[in-house]
Amino acid sequence: MSRPSADTAGVSRHTRRRPPLAAAVVRSLATAIVLGEYPPGTALPSAGELCDEYEVSRTVIREATTTLAEKGLVATRQGWGTVVLDQEQWSLLDPLVLDALFQREDRLVFLDNLIEIRTTLECAMAARAARCIDGAQAAVLASKLDELASLRDDPTAYARADIEFHEIIHRASQDAFGRAIVSSIQGKAVRSPQYSGDPTREHIDLTHEAHARIAEAVISGDPEGAEDAMRSHITSSWERRRPHVTTEE
Repeated sequence: MSRPSADTAGVSRHTRRRPPLAAAVVRSLATAIVLGEYPPGTALPSAGELCDEYEVSRTVIREATTTLAEKGLVATRQGWGTVVLDQEQWSLLDPLVLDALFQREDRLVFLDNLIEIRTTLECAMAARAARCIDGAQAAVLASKLDELASLRDDPTAYARADIEFHEIIHRASQDAFGRAIVSSIQGKAVRSPQYSGDPTREHIDLTHEAHARIAEAVISGDPEGAEDAMRSHITSSWERRRPHVTTEE
C-alpha cells in the first residue's frame, strides 16, 4: 500500500523530537483515510508496519489509533486489526476530518452542502441579531461596514474583514451553537481555493452592497429583512464564485 503523501505530515527523523508524535501520525492517517488511500472496510497496516513507516514507538501508534477511533474513522476488529469505517460514522465536524474533506476531488459536493448549512444557520442568526443587537454592537457593525468599504481594492484584506463582519452578527445573535458550527466548518473551507474564489472588483462591489443591506436590516431591527438579505448574499456570492463543472458525454 502506498505511503501517505508528504503534505499529510509524515514523521521524519528530524521531527521525532517534536511532541506530540501521535498528533502528527493522526493527521497523516486521518488525511489518508478521508482521501481514500485506505478505503472503508480495509485494514490499516499493522502496528509494526506503522512503527516502521513513521519511525515511532508502538505506544505512539496505539495513541494515534485511539484518537482515530474517537473521530469515528477506524475501529479495532478481532482478527482483522484496525479497520477503516464508512464515512457515515466519521465525525465530520472534527477539524482534521473537515480539513481533509475539503482536499478531496469531490469537495464541491461538501462545499455546496456547507453553503446550505451556512444559509440555514446564518439567516436565522441575522434575524436574531436584528432582535437582540444593542447600541454598542450596532456601532461595531457599522464601523466594520465602513472598514469594508475602504478595502474594496484589496481582495485579501476584504476577505478577512468580511469574516469579521459576519462574526459580529453571529455574536449579536447570541446563538452560541450556530456560531460554533459555522466557525468550525467555514474555518476549514476558506483554505479551499474553490470556496474563496478569485473575486474581481465588480464581485467585491456586489458583495459590499449585500453587506450594506444586511447591516441596515440588522441595525434597524428588521428580522425578516435581515434574514432575506443574508440569504440573498450567501447564495448569490456562492453562485458567482462556484466553479462550473462540465461533464463529457
